[in-house]
Amino acid sequence: MAKRLLCSPNQSDVVSLKFRQASFELLTDFLFNFNKRNKDSLNSLSECSGTFKNKRLIECILLISRELRLDPLAGYHAIELLQRFMVKHLTDLLTTPTPPGAAAEQPRSNEDAVFDKLKDRFPLVIFSCVQLASKMSLHSHMIDNNTTVRFLHSVGHRVSKQTVLESELMVLKGLEFNVNVTNPMTYVEILLEVLGHNEPSIPVDRLYHHCQHVLQFISLQRTAIFDSLLMTTTQCVEPSREQREKFVTVTEDCMLLGVGVIAVATFILHFRKWKQVVGGLSHITGISGRSISDFAHATLVHILGTGFPQ
Repeated sequence: MAKRLLCSPNQSDVVSLKFRQASFELLTDFLFNFNKRNKDSLNSLSECSGTFKNKRLIECILLISRELRLDPLAGYHAIELLQRFMVKHLTDLLTTPTPPGAAAEQPRSNEDAVFDKLKDRFPLVIFSCVQLASKMSLHSHMIDNNTTVRFLHSVGHRVSKQTVLESELMVLKGLEFNVNVTNPMTYVEILLEVLGHNEPSIPVDRLYHHCQHVLQFISLQRTAIFDSLLMTTTQCVEPSREQREKFVTVTEDCMLLGVGVIAVATFILHFRKWKQVVGGLSHITGISGRSISDFAHATLVHILGTGFPQ
């Protein structure tokens, strides 16, 4: 896989990637592992999948990561941790039996009480996910509790180190201490590495820089892009609820997102390589060239305001 090398001390917050450093055997293992994890994830999707990937939350996490000079990979890791934790945490809270007499004391529903309780704690939960993601990243500095307290104070949230520790532990327990999750950026990186191995003429190093911008755009415009793709797939201007529910396996498919990001970046940077890259990505992943093109088209429509040659 692409090797991440820390730069010189005065640029320690910057991370560069060198591609074409991994052996064929290592790439094969990585690709097999990522493909299996993606399929396992798609086979165990929750009804709430994607709920906590709206534009405001993603923008908040990416801005925090940038402010703290974390690798972009840590930001996308934090997004995945938040999604998994919140779905599990809310499910547990909403299915916990109401204590005897509580209904008489509180006129509002149990759901209202749960969300009110979580509302004040939510900013700290978000930051706990970023903090955990920084600790899981081998190429970013870790965010310690002192930094966490200072940062939260700077944005108007008065918390103690003890509160920070309790929040981090709550998130860890909610995730059952499973914080080694994949994210879209990891898929982009491994796919670029394999693509560079198979197609030496593809400038994967330059593509990677553009892929970061494309992935950020798609993440922030997620709803609009996938709505466009859904309409293209179903040929319906107003897809039914059933069609939307089935489409969740598409919106949560990290492998599809990875090839789509690379395809869009290639269209923008090296249009002459477009067909070669799409064909190469299709060969690597088994995703049809048509599906990759449809995803890229849906994204480019929102970037450029127009379509592109099929």
